[in-house]
Amino acid sequence: MSYEPAESSTGLFGGNSNWRGPIWFPVNYLIIESLQKFHHYLGDDYKVECPTGSGQMMTLWEVAAELSRRLTRIFLRDAGGRRPVFGDIEKFQTDPNWSDLILFHEYFHGDTGSGVGANHQTGWTGLVAKLIQQSGE
Repeated sequence: MSYEPAESSTGLFGGNSNWRGPIWFPVNYLIIESLQKFHHYLGDDYKVECPTGSGQMMTLWEVAAELSRRLTRIFLRDAGGRRPVFGDIEKFQTDPNWSDLILFHEYFHGDTGSGVGANHQTGWTGLVAKLIQQSGE
């Protein structure tokens, strides 16, 4: 089985399965919260390589912060003024009537960050608000 960054290329899970795509906010949020708690227990002396293979060592708090940054960047404008969550939808990227209408998708494309699946998942994807608040962005 190969890596698929978003939509499933097989009907293995019933065709248009909701359980696909590597970026799910509830799971990532729980990982971030857990890393923060483990950091409180293990302290600054406990470090892990992040990202894997980089040779860069970080505390668990720093890893949690890095994961939070990656998730929040999905919704924030990049240097070119584009939001990854909107993907290639120009109306959302450039139209002033739509460009600040942030949709909370079900999951996100693992390579581009564009929103995939249902676009009204405020129950879990809305957790990005707490991550933004924690980071001060």
